[in-house]
Amino acid sequence: MSLKAGIVGLPNVGKSTLFNAITNSHVEAANYPFATINPNTGVVNVPDERLDFLTSLFNPKKRIAATFEFYDIAGLVRGASKGEGLGNQFLGHIRECDAIVEVVRCFDSSEIIHVDESVDPKRDIETINLELAMADLATVEKRIAAVGNKARVNKDKESLYEMSVLTPLKALLEQGEPARKANLKKEDYDFAFKNYHLLTLKPIIYVANVSDSDYQDLDNCKYLNIVKEIAKSENSQVIPISCEIEYELSSLPKEERMEFLASLGAKESGLDKIIKATYALLDLKTFFTVGPDECRAWTFHKGMLAPQCAGIIHTDFEKGFIKAEVYSYSDIVTYKSENALKEAGKLRMEGKTYEMQDGDIVFFRFNV
Repeated sequence: MSLKAGIVGLPNVGKSTLFNAITNSHVEAANYPFATINPNTGVVNVPDERLDFLTSLFNPKKRIAATFEFYDIAGLVRGASKGEGLGNQFLGHIRECDAIVEVVRCFDSSEIIHVDESVDPKRDIETINLELAMADLATVEKRIAAVGNKARVNKDKESLYEMSVLTPLKALLEQGEPARKANLKKEDYDFAFKNYHLLTLKPIIYVANVSDSDYQDLDNCKYLNIVKEIAKSENSQVIPISCEIEYELSSLPKEERMEFLASLGAKESGLDKIIKATYALLDLKTFFTVGPDECRAWTFHKGMLAPQCAGIIHTDFEKGFIKAEVYSYSDIVTYKSENALKEAGKLRMEGKTYEMQDGDIVFFRFNV
């Protein structure tokens, strides 16, 4: 399951430094937990302590984590939705993303010039969000032009339905508001999300790039508090990080990295927090397959049934699905071996209607 988050922001907010931390983090890594696909795309492992435990327990030849792809979008500027700068080109790329990570500058610096010559997180967020909304408005207006006559003149059923979805979206976007604020029924929202690929329908996380000094005293960071208030009004999440610190961390071996984090009073890096938060934002869950050859984490959407999850591994698994042998992560932690699980009656046989749960460890039985 390919998952992608687009990193957006104004120029000089720390976006590229964050992306460099992502793409640089594969250095010295034994199993390539991070890998660069091309200069604008990086793949990262989803941190998961459960996979670490399973790997230590089964001692497989390979350990394969779930992955997440980050797309670095060029710094947007005012007028990006109309083709200013590189905005028009890269707004097209972000339509392919599942979520948006918006980096907001929350630090002062005389050396790094702000594109608007002053630091103002509220103004910056409004600028980015307006450009995304205007790009979406152009998409919606184009679709209205295509189906409007069919709905008005021919009373075409499908076109009438589309217009009932497009009209409230257009009214909202014209005000510079994101489409996700539209008061749509779930089925209408799902239809719009699937068919129009609107930027402002995508879930969003704000990343507040604070200074090194503020990182250790976040409660008193005035810029961060501004971003928090905006995110709260949108029911979104804010993750404060120092992109410079993240870049430094990315070049360190794991042991030194943990020591560095401990010196900052942190248990995990900001990058790990972003990955986990984006994963959760998309309502993604993880199941595992284990054995002497490999321990592997697989990503699935909440609500998927066992045959669908089998299909994530291979389409033949779904087509010929028979049963799933399942046990929970918490049980293997308690019993320490599959034999002990069986003796305790904790190994279950589940059928086609079983809804997979986060942390399930599974062996699929199939016949093609």
